Amino acid sequence: MTWTPHATVAVIVEDPKGQFLMVEEVSNGQVVFNQPAGHVEEDEAILSAVRRETLEETGWEVEPTHFLGIYTYKAPANGVTYYRFCYSAKALRRVSEQLDDGILAAHWLSLDAIRKLGTRLRSPLVLQCIEDYRDGRRYPLDVVVDTQT
Repeated sequence: MTWTPHATVAVIVEDPKGQFLMVEEVSNGQVVFNQPAGHVEEDEAILSAVRRETLEETGWEVEPTHFLGIYTYKAPANGVTYYRFCYSAKALRRVSEQLDDGILAAHWLSLDAIRKLGTRLRSPLVLQCIEDYRDGRRYPLDVVVDTQT
């Protein structure tokens, strides 16, 4: 069998009041919370995926500001290994109320409210990425070399 990891992006967006843009979605029949996140499509630049996924899942246009890191996670539900390219971004404007299938709503939540979601977070990476961001983890965008751009 061929091992096929999944390349995904996740986006940390914080507003001036310290609230984080979160997605309420259905995954494996359960309602969970996540950052705007999703798969990088074939021939798509990673930063384009950051912008596209955030727009599709929240209706917000964003501009990536920093790279936070690559996070790996093997999902117990399906055994798939995910490579999550996590970025921070600045919210520019909400341009759409229409959200992707499976997305119930976009919310701005405090870090305390996110922590209280506990097992309702899609994976442990959701909180870890936010906490790494809050701890000051930031790398320039060009640390990821992407020939698709």
